[in-house]
Amino acid sequence: MKINGNEIRPGMVIEYDGSLWVAVKAMAVKPGKGPAYNQVELKNVIDGRKLNNRFGSDERVERAHLEQKDFQYLYKEGDHLVFMDLDSYEQKELTEDFVGERAAFLQDGMKVTLEMHGERPIGIKLPDQVVLKIVEADAVVKGQTAASSYKPARLENGLRVLVPPFIAAGEKIVVDTNEMTYVRRAE
Repeated sequence: MKINGNEIRPGMVIEYDGSLWVAVKAMAVKPGKGPAYNQVELKNVIDGRKLNNRFGSDERVERAHLEQKDFQYLYKEGDHLVFMDLDSYEQKELTEDFVGERAAFLQDGMKVTLEMHGERPIGIKLPDQVVLKIVEADAVVKGQTAASSYKPARLENGLRVLVPPFIAAGEKIVVDTNEMTYVRRAE
């Protein structure tokens, strides 16, 4: 689907210059002289290159169609993560780098959504929140101020997060997978 250059928004994936690009930032610019344009920062989906480009309202670009498919996380093998397509039961291996630091949140049987362009995976969406057990938490220091004072804690997946002082080792908490922060105590 073709769109005008001034319709490009952050998060959109477009086909430009023979490759796939995701818009990171977009700013409408109206100079005193000359026509208005959209200043867009693009990141190449395949190799990670960055590009700043001006798109005029008369310029047309192809918006890439991404298919979203549900997969289930199975296991980790070396530096590869193995997922199973919930429709066809085919397995797909992705490198741990593809998922990034959020790979620590993957749990056996977790349902994730892969964004696909043709047969190529472009992005992955994990559940927004997961429940994890705290294996180590610092003791509360008596006499700390009444203001919100958080303490570091280590989770069962090895990540460290800041938690309120009333949370102790052995408790389960809800963690935001996007921000990597404590949300609340798990029921």
